[in-house]
Amino acid sequence: MKNSLAMALCASSLVFNTGIAAAQQKTMLTVYTALETDAMKLYKDGFEKANPDIEVRWVRDSTGIVTARLMAEKANPQADVVAGLAASSLVLLSQEGMLQAYEPKGFQQLNPSYSDTARPPQWVGMDVWAATICFNRVEAQKLGLPRPESWKDLAKPVYKGRITMPHPASSGTGYLDVAAWLQMWGEADGWKYMDGLHENIAQYVHSGSKPCKQAATGEFPIGISFEFRGHQVRKAGAPVDLIFPAEGLGWDIEATSIMKTTRKVAEAKRFADWMASRDANQISANWWAVVAYPGVAKPLDGIPPNYESRFARNDFQWAARNRSRILAEWSKRYDSKAEAK
Repeated sequence: MKNSLAMALCASSLVFNTGIAAAQQKTMLTVYTALETDAMKLYKDGFEKANPDIEVRWVRDSTGIVTARLMAEKANPQADVVAGLAASSLVLLSQEGMLQAYEPKGFQQLNPSYSDTARPPQWVGMDVWAATICFNRVEAQKLGLPRPESWKDLAKPVYKGRITMPHPASSGTGYLDVAAWLQMWGEADGWKYMDGLHENIAQYVHSGSKPCKQAATGEFPIGISFEFRGHQVRKAGAPVDLIFPAEGLGWDIEATSIMKTTRKVAEAKRFADWMASRDANQISANWWAVVAYPGVAKPLDGIPPNYESRFARNDFQWAARNRSRILAEWSKRYDSKAEAK
């Protein structure tokens, strides 16, 4: 009996220790991201199911903050991979020599318009997001506000104090708006437009999602945001119309890159492989009307079928190269209405 008990205890201990050893053998991959929190769990679960020996450790913040952190850590990088960060930010990191070129498995299946043009690429697109005006039609009717159809409409005096917008130094959505206006109209007219718009802004917030959430709750009737959050608040039942201004939409690409300094190269490449896969793109298609893998995206409520054709011209190299200068000028002009951090 004693021998049987001892054997049972030994077996139990062996199973327990084997479980600990297996857990200890997992490689921790540090991934910096600006992904929406709605999506992070699905990407993590999908990747770890396909790669049970790797655990993803997300480090998340808004695009501008993640970009600033990566630049500040340039001499001592902490991230292995960057995922779900704006291509305009990744181009900046590429210009600083911080990214590793790698063509993931299945790359040839992806739309080349939404990845780095170099071969092998230093960043690979996941999905595209673009500027959207979230318009609360119920609150607007109460206030006697007309429905805006263009960016220029938002500078009209009738909207004074009724609009919120993302701060471009914090939010990738805010920066794609500013970069688009400067590229569409030229710098002189672009800044002139933003001077007029500033008169109507109630607050510059530190999130691309927040203006649409504010519109959804009626806190402010108009929020300059992006289509992901607009689709989500409509799905939840908010009386919000999505308006895609006639002049063109600022846009950017959520993408994946491997940091040049990672010591976990094999695992980082496996993560990049999975993020380029059809499975990962199918997760993206839950929220994004445009994804990198052709044929995967599906119609989303409130987003027009010709959505891609509305994208404005976007020179990512220019947007990255001029980022610091543009943000400094923007802050000098408009930071007085920035939300407290």
